[in-house]
Amino acid sequence: MKTLRSHFRTATLALCAAGLFASQAMATPVIAPDEGGPIVLAASDCYAIGQQVAEQNGGTLAKASQSTRGGQPVCVIVVLVPGKDGQRPRRSEIVVPQN
Repeated sequence: MKTLRSHFRTATLALCAAGLFASQAMATPVIAPDEGGPIVLAASDCYAIGQQVAEQNGGTLAKASQSTRGGQPVCVIVVLVPGKDGQRPRRSEIVVPQN
């Protein structure tokens, strides 16, 4: 019984690792060979914008992600602002144009 459980655990871990690898491979952007335009790293731009927004609001950056709203690229920033008088931090979601 113990060996069956250890084989099951090993198989489960292997499947999870394969799924993680496959999801990372699918998330990699594909660039056509004839495309000569520059590569834009939007996620890092949103992270930098998020750090600035968090600093302006006196909080810490919790999440920074790229999105499209109204056909325009935007960064959705989540900042945790410290609560007053020892209360829990407040979650603030801010949408900023990516330009």
